[in-house]
Amino acid sequence: MAPVANAQEAVVTGLWKQVDPDTGRTGAWFLFYERGGVFEGAIVKTFPQQPGEEPNKRFLGLVIVKSMHRQGLEYENGTIMDPRSGSVYNAIMHLSPDGHTLVVRGYLGISLFGKDQTWYRLPDSNYAQLDPSVKAAHPMPGHPAGAPHPAPHSAAGAAPGH
Repeated sequence: MAPVANAQEAVVTGLWKQVDPDTGRTGAWFLFYERGGVFEGAIVKTFPQQPGEEPNKRFLGLVIVKSMHRQGLEYENGTIMDPRSGSVYNAIMHLSPDGHTLVVRGYLGISLFGKDQTWYRLPDSNYAQLDPSVKAAHPMPGHPAGAPHPAPHSAAGAAPGH
């Protein structure tokens, strides 16, 4: 079942994975939540990009998507930060009607001059795999560190863990 805001429409809250389209490797997992009427996304798990490499844990918990305003399946007027450089870009996002894919676009000036990434929804059960420090900073109801965060919703048929 797709996450819903009302009986029809999916929302972005929950866990997502970013996959490098060139290598097929999962780069990171993100947790989206609503805070104060806007949506934000934090890096909650990282993965090695080369064999034998350690995941880059210094980014854990970093909120890189900020101030996204929801208009149905569109999220706009927000920003996204490249955690490697610290550069901040304007951002828009489009959530698929089934709630399983999210197109994230960062851009300078106008959205025509930007870059898209497609992210894939993960089951809420993957929250259990997160580092305890991330769970403390970004709790989710129904999980051991969980508390006052809006609950992300699971989606049937979501992309596998990584």
